[in-house]
Formats: sequence, structure tokens, C-alpha cells
Amino acid sequence: MLEEKVLKTIQKYELIENGNTIVIGVSGGPDSMALLNILFSFKQKKQINSNLVVAHINHGLRKEAEEETSYVESFCKERQIPCFVKREKVEKLAKQQKIGTEEAGRKLRYEFFEEVAQKFQNVKIATAHNANDNAETILMNLIRGSGLTGLKGIEVKRTHYIRPLIECLRKEIEEYCLQENLQPKYDKTNTENTYTRNKIRNILLPLLEEEFNPNIISSFNRMAQIVKEENEYIQKQVENIYPTICIEEHLGKEAWEGQEEIILDLKKFNKQEKVIKNRLVLYTINKLFGTSQNVEKIHIQDVIKLCEKNIGNKYIKPNKKIRILVNKGKIFFQKEKEASQNLP
Repeated sequence: MLEEKVLKTIQKYELIENGNTIVIGVSGGPDSMALLNILFSFKQKKQINSNLVVAHINHGLRKEAEEETSYVESFCKERQIPCFVKREKVEKLAKQQKIGTEEAGRKLRYEFFEEVAQKFQNVKIATAHNANDNAETILMNLIRGSGLTGLKGIEVKRTHYIRPLIECLRKEIEEYCLQENLQPKYDKTNTENTYTRNKIRNILLPLLEEEFNPNIISSFNRMAQIVKEENEYIQKQVENIYPTICIEEHLGKEAWEGQEEIILDLKKFNKQEKVIKNRLVLYTINKLFGTSQNVEKIHIQDVIKLCEKNIGNKYIKPNKKIRILVNKGKIFFQKEKEASQNLP
């Protein structure tokens, strides 16, 4: 039974604690409606002691959008679940920000989730990512040439985000919706092979299932778990090594003349194995900015080459917000001053 499977996932990964307010991202589709119904069932049965809140985005992309919004609002009203709705013209937003519609929609959703979460205390944000989503993400990252970080797929929990359906197959979720008579709304654009993810979902994964492995989704998810464990081990090694090579940290109010920076020992850095050097660069950037997003493999390789050659008076800028330079036996990771109010 799907509910039992989800409860085991919640317990195994300690996704929900007593007194949590759970903000559930609900689109009105099968995955999110199943998640909402399951968590509501757990609450009714006192299997979780949490308040439930729904966050729904109307992207204004399809004529069915208002129907989906009404459906989610009505479902929540019947069950006395607070429902926060945001309407936005995503295509217009994408043009303004000069990004793709898919990226703009994702950015908008997570910003709204955080906006709703700030209204409450002790919050977890639950999204309806499932095992199929995870396999699709792994394949997409593999095609792009990702390293271990991308191959671990979608994390079951990260900061205050949780994915209780991550071990559930899409077909199990759809069967559950039928059994519970949920009547979710289906996004017809999911069948259109415009985006990379849709091509993977509709063309590549079915081909792999039919021609190579009928259990390919489960296989990818098992691999993701192995990669995750090995990735965590490497990360722990980096966390242990970092204090031994970090000379100084000037962050926040401790920044000298407003220059936020981290300084590493060049000689000790160069003695590390390449895999550790890669991670140290990312770890340091993450410490400086709170994220290493948009820092690509080529940038990391350039930093390592700069350090190995010990070229002074030369620097690398992976983006407009960071400068990395080598000087007098030290590696300087510096946040550009004009970027201080606009972190990546």
C-alpha cells in the first residue's frame, strides 16, 4: 500500500518531527494530490503530529490553470487545510529575467514556498518528487556530463525541504489516485517533447525499460543511493581537511574594509589528491556565498591549474561575483564588493 511505503520513508529518513508545520507544494497533478492526501490521512490517523498548509502556484501558462487552482482550493477547503495561492504570468517573468520559461517557473515556485514558510515556525516544505523524477534527473545530469553530485539525484531531504514520495513509482501514485478517487488534473504539456526532461520521460526511459531493463527506474534509484553515500564520505573528508589548509576567513561583519574573502594555504592545497582539490574549491566557494551553483567543472579545473603553476598577479572569475587569485603562497577566494548584496 502506498501510504505504508510513504510512512516508512518518512520514518527511515526522519523527514517529519512533532510540531512541524508542513508546507506542501501542490499543483493539482497526481503526484502532489497524492502527497497532500497521504499527509492528510496521516494527520487524521495521528501518525504525524503536524499542521498542514498548501502552497499553489498558478503559472498562467494554460487555459486549464484556473480550473486546477479551483480544484486545489476546493480540496483544501473541504478538509480545512489553509491554502495559499499565487497567480503569476510566468512567460512574462521569463522574458523580464531573460531566462527560460521552465527555469522561471521553478524559481517562482521555490520563492513562493519560502514566502509561505516564513509565515510559520518549525517548517518543513514537502514537494512531490517521486522515483521516476529521480531517475529522470539522474539521466539528465548524466547526459550533461555531471560528476557524483549530479548522479546522486534528488535528495530525500535538504535543509528544510523533504520528498516523502521519492521511493514511490509514478504508476503506484497514479493507482493510488484512482483508488482514492482524487481526480487529479493532468498537465497536457508533460506529453509534449519540448523540454529535455519530457524527452527523457517520454522517449528515453520507456526505451530503456523496453529494450534493456524493465526495472530501470528502481536501478537508477539504487545507484543514486550508493552514489549519495560515497559522496557524503568524500564530503566529510573535505570538511576535515579544510580547517588544516584554511589560513583566514573574513566573512560578514569580520570582513576587512568590506572585502569578504577566504584564504587557503597554497602548498597544502597542492598536496591534496585531485578529487579533494575539486571539492575544496566548491566547499570554499559555498562557504563564501552559501552556494556553489553555476560554478562549472571548467572553472574548477582552471583554479587548480592556477594553483599548480603558482602564477601570481593572475586571477580567475567563474562569474561576476567571485574572484580567485594566487599570491605569495596563498589562494584568495574573494567576493566582489559590488556583488555583496546580490549573492548567486
